[in-house]
Amino acid sequence: MPTIAQIIETIEDFARPSWQESYDNTGWQTMLPGQSQDPCTGALLCIDATPEIIDEAKNKGCNLIITHHPLLFKATKRLTGTDRVDLTAIASLRAGVAVYSSHTALDSAPGGISWHLAEKLGLANAHTLDHSCDEPGRGEVGLGVIGDLPYPVPAIEFIGKVKQVCDAQIARCSGIPAQDKTIKRVAICGGAGAEYIPIAADAGADVMITADVKHNQFLDHAHAIMTIDLGHYETEYCAKEIFYNLIHKKFPNFALYYSETEKNPITYL
Repeated sequence: MPTIAQIIETIEDFARPSWQESYDNTGWQTMLPGQSQDPCTGALLCIDATPEIIDEAKNKGCNLIITHHPLLFKATKRLTGTDRVDLTAIASLRAGVAVYSSHTALDSAPGGISWHLAEKLGLANAHTLDHSCDEPGRGEVGLGVIGDLPYPVPAIEFIGKVKQVCDAQIARCSGIPAQDKTIKRVAICGGAGAEYIPIAADAGADVMITADVKHNQFLDHAHAIMTIDLGHYETEYCAKEIFYNLIHKKFPNFALYYSETEKNPITYL
C-alpha cells in the first residue's frame, strides 16, 4: 500500500507546485503531524472539499482527499466553525483525513486541464495560450491552450459539441453567431480565464472557451472573438479525471474514488 506522500508525489510530478500562480495555495491544506508517511487507505477525488465530502471519505475508508480548488485560499486567522472552510478543516483533522489541492499548478501543467479539454475537442497544433516557461521533457508550462480543429465547424454545432464535452446544461455566448459562421481555431482556459480573451483574439482564435465571464468582457471583445462561458465547475470537472488517471496508472490496485457527494453548486432552472 503506498503512503499518502507517495500518492501526492504522483500528482506533484505531473503538476509541480512551483508552477502555481503567485496568488494561489496549491499543496497541503490539512494534515496531521507525520501523517504523510502513513499508508494511504484510499483517496477521494473532488473539485471542492466540504464537511459532507469529509464524511464520505471517512465512510469509504479513505484518509486522503485530493481537490482541485484549495480549501484554504484566503488568509485564515481563526478556526471557529463559522463557515464551510472552517467546518471542513476542523472535520478533516478530527477524522484524520488529509486534504491536498492542486489548483493553478494543474492548470499550468503540460497535459493539465485546458490540454485535457483540447484533446477531447480534437484540437491539433496545440500550444500554451499564456506561456510561462518550457519544461525539458514535458513541454510548455502556462495557462490555457490554443489549437485548430481538423476542419471548420459551424458555430452552432461547435457550441453543442463543447457543451457535450463539458457536460454543461447551458452555454453563455457572446451573441448569436451568424448562420454561416464557422469555428476553426479554438482557445481554451478552464475556470475563470476571461482575462485571456484578448490574448486569444490576438492569436487568431475564432472562439474562447472559459468561465466566469463578466458582462463587460462579453461586450468589449464581441467584435474580435466569440466567447463561450460554460461555467466554472463544468470546465474544471475534468481535474478529477486527470487525478484518477495519474494515480491509477502508477498504483492500479489502489482504492481510488470519485466523490458521489459532490454536485455542481449551481443549479440551472
